[in-house]
Amino acid sequence: MLYTIENEHIRVQASSRGAELQSLVRKSDGSEYLWQGDARYWKDRALHLFPIVGRLWGGHYTYRGRQYEMPIHGFVSGSELEVVRHGADAIAFRLRESEATLAVYPFRFELTISHTLADRSVMTKMEVVNRGEEDLIFTLGGHPGFQVPVGGEGDFTDWYLEFDQPARAMSIDMSPACFLTDGAQPLPLQDGRLLPLRHELFDNDALVLYDVCRAVSLKSEKSARQVRVEFPQMPYLGIWHAPRTEAPYVCIEPWAGLPSYDGRVDDLETKRDMLRLPQGETYENTFVVTIQ
Repeated sequence: MLYTIENEHIRVQASSRGAELQSLVRKSDGSEYLWQGDARYWKDRALHLFPIVGRLWGGHYTYRGRQYEMPIHGFVSGSELEVVRHGADAIAFRLRESEATLAVYPFRFELTISHTLADRSVMTKMEVVNRGEEDLIFTLGGHPGFQVPVGGEGDFTDWYLEFDQPARAMSIDMSPACFLTDGAQPLPLQDGRLLPLRHELFDNDALVLYDVCRAVSLKSEKSARQVRVEFPQMPYLGIWHAPRTEAPYVCIEPWAGLPSYDGRVDDLETKRDMLRLPQGETYENTFVVTIQ
């Protein structure tokens, strides 16, 4: 089911399926900023990733001697969430363990995903509670896509990503099958801050970056519009569109974890970058999207 929240400047629609944003409109002119989904390129719009990020080698992992299958980015995007709060400018969705989740992820948890508007920003908070008797092992992230060119102004290659601060960004080498390797290369940025967009950037799937600042903006010299994504607690940033296409969008993805290594079935207790949450405790992570 779709739900609407809005304020003076923006109107947002979110679905109870995956708590996924479906629309982000600037009310002053009715222009849509969020990618609207197209199966030729990517049918989704703004996924939430939990309890893994990316692909598992072989589509499965092990935990305490048992094997569990898990789809790419986890199971939230395919789950129906319960609405627990809905006001004029905020909404919150909740998912708890079920027979379906326990079959692929043997933990008792509560995940609340909330969207709150402030001025021209949408703050998305992912809150995880450990409802079990042992450590909850997980990671999470966001996967929002944005139309490029924004507002139809200019061409795809007129747009660029600008990091808030100069950085020696490192790009993790991905295998042809889109899994991690042990390698990483510096990603050249113009003036240490700018990444001009071109479709060929994504011929080998996503760019996965670390050692960058925690805010990036989508901009063009031919437009006053922009999209800014802030992710203060996320150590990784994925940048993606459908490989080897001229897809008219870009995903700016804050991640707390990473996919599997190529050729390696993960054990959940030793998988890289997984978070461990003790019994009864709560973990929160937030990212913010602002439009102009």
